[in-house]
Amino acid sequence: MDIKKIQEKIRTQDFFPRFVMIVVGVFCLSINYNLFLLPNHLVIGGTSGLSIVCETLLGWDPNLFLYVTTAILLILSFLLLGVKKTGVSIIGSIMYPFFVTLTAPLAEFLKYYIEFDNIILLILAVSILYGIGNGLVYKAGFDTGGSDIIMKILNKYCHLPEGKSIFITQIIIILCGGFVFGINNLIYALIILMIYTNLVDKILIGISDSKLFFVYTKKWENVEDYILNELHTGVTILKTEGGYSKEKNNLLMCVVPNKDYYIFKETVLNIDPLAFIVIHDCYEVEGGMKRRNLPFI
Repeated sequence: MDIKKIQEKIRTQDFFPRFVMIVVGVFCLSINYNLFLLPNHLVIGGTSGLSIVCETLLGWDPNLFLYVTTAILLILSFLLLGVKKTGVSIIGSIMYPFFVTLTAPLAEFLKYYIEFDNIILLILAVSILYGIGNGLVYKAGFDTGGSDIIMKILNKYCHLPEGKSIFITQIIIILCGGFVFGINNLIYALIILMIYTNLVDKILIGISDSKLFFVYTKKWENVEDYILNELHTGVTILKTEGGYSKEKNNLLMCVVPNKDYYIFKETVLNIDPLAFIVIHDCYEVEGGMKRRNLPFI
């Protein structure tokens, strides 16, 4: 099995809908920048945050700053990361500063109609647009370069995990914003970061509409019968062995819709009050059918 060929096929399949997704995502990010971030000096990370800081401290044009840093970071990415890893950043990196320039007149027009006197509403608006924008870009399999490229470089050469790398990068930029614009803006930025991160997760993996149950019980046959004939859903039987007792038994795994969560859990505990149940959020279920002895649900 050639994994590289499979990955190449994944990158090229459904390119048009993915391209539309990144266009919408970058549009949300750029209008958010021009309409809310830049006028209110909200530094929430990335090169866009640095552009706001540099405009205030050095008088640099924010748009020009974005174009220059994009070019520098793409060159660094080519030199330090290679063509393949840079490929996912090229489209978004070029598109973002171009869209910032393109949406500036639109933001200028909209600001007379969209104005928030309440800071909470402003934070929510910024978080939603930022979360939707980044979520769509990531879901399409791309990124907008900037701090994402810095994160990849830190990951490769400093051996830092990607999560820690992006966290360090964003926090440094946000702290710079706090130093320049004050503690209030720093706190607003941190709140936006928390809200938008959760929103990106929801866009990427969806909202949990099911629960994944692992049920360990000595009355597994009764529970299996209930799942198949009353709940009318599939179940997988996993052979288990106790780590301490070495006792062999069966572990039942099944996916249950949220609406049946309570009744399923309580029914299992009524069948066997000593049952051991582990429950996880389940965001997506593909394939499977209700039938005995299937290797998967």
